[in-house]
Order: sequence, then structure tokens, then C-alpha cells
Amino acid sequence: MHSEIDAIERIEILRGLRLGEFDVLIGINLLREGLDLPEVSLVAILDADKEGFLRSDRSLIQVSGRAARHVQGSVIMYADRVTDSMKRALAEMDRRRRIQLAYNEAHGITPQSIVKSIEQVMLSTSVADAKTEAVAEELAAYQLTGLTVEETIAQLEKEMFDAAAAMDFERAAVLRDEIRRLSGEEPIGNGSNSSSGLKRLKRGTALWDKPGRKELGVKNIRSRGRKK
Repeated sequence: MHSEIDAIERIEILRGLRLGEFDVLIGINLLREGLDLPEVSLVAILDADKEGFLRSDRSLIQVSGRAARHVQGSVIMYADRVTDSMKRALAEMDRRRRIQLAYNEAHGITPQSIVKSIEQVMLSTSVADAKTEAVAEELAAYQLTGLTVEETIAQLEKEMFDAAAAMDFERAAVLRDEIRRLSGEEPIGNGSNSSSGLKRLKRGTALWDKPGRKELGVKNIRSRGRKK
């Protein structure tokens, strides 16, 4: 799974992983925060010693966290050397683990993995499916409005920011992908992987990574939403 895959395909791929349709999912140049995947028991991070945005201590912690919901979850970092970012990430994860273990012991808690049935997985992802289908119908309706491409993009951008302010990130991601298609822009991920020009829509969803585009971080998005 890479950053050029749109929101609908991401949902389908992650659902396939959770349903056991395949055993391994390879992510390329991704930083997805908050993905709830309790079935994942192993995360392998290649080139963990390549310092940069995708291998900072915070990024390593976020990626490692994808295995945190499994009672036997583990993380393997492949590297030729231990970087400062790796040291900070390992130290922070160890600190959090000690706090959690102390809390569990004090309250008599025995950690267990979350087990969801196929029906539960299908139900949780069907909500996202419904959202993307609804947005697709809206996008099709724009073709009948007689608006120019520029006017359509402006309207979609407004709706994208409104969706982000309302914490509806699935809808915002679909709108973002349509804006890029109409703009004829390069897919996200082509070019530098540095943090320059890269803003994230809360949990890893990139807004713009092209020079010249107005870049809005999540704080500005939320501020914009509050002004209404």
C-alpha cells in the first residue's frame, strides 16, 4: 500500500488484511496514525536507521503502534546502526510500557487482544464504504451544474476543509483525491519524502505536497472550521 492509493482502495485493502485474505501488507513511504488494526501481531520497519520525517522518533512510535492492540504484538526494526531517533523511540515506548504494566498490576488487569468477528469487521468498514459512495454521487452531480473546473475545485476545497473541521476524514480524503484529479496534479508521494511542503490531515492524510499550493496544517483547518 502506497500513498497514491485513494481512500476507497485503502479501505478495501485494510479490510482484506483484517479478514485474513492475505497475511502481509507492505506499506511504502506511509505514516498512518490511528489505524485500528487489532489483528496485526507484527510490524517490520525496514531502513529504520534512515533519519528523516518517516523515520523520526515520533514516526517510529506511530508505526510501531499498529501492533499495540495485539497481546502478542511485536515490532522489528531493521537497521545497520541505532540512530538517535531509534533510541528516543525505544526509550519512550519502554516508559509507556512500564506505566501500563504498573497500572495493570494495580488494578488486576490481564491484557487481552480484541477479537472481532467477520461480521463486525464488515460492519465497521461498511460505514466508510457508505460515506465514499455518497461522496461519489455528489461528485457526479457536479458534472451537471455547469460550473467550470476552477469553480468546481474551489467548491470541493471548501467542502474538504469543512469535512476536516468536522473530523470526517474519510470524506475529506475522497474530496482531496478528486481535487487532485481535476487539477491534473502529481499523485501524493511522487517527489521528496522530506517534511518540506507536506501537511497532514490529522491521521496521516496528506493535503498538498506540491510547491505553490497553499498549505494548511490541522490547526489552521480547525480554526477555519470554528470561524463559521
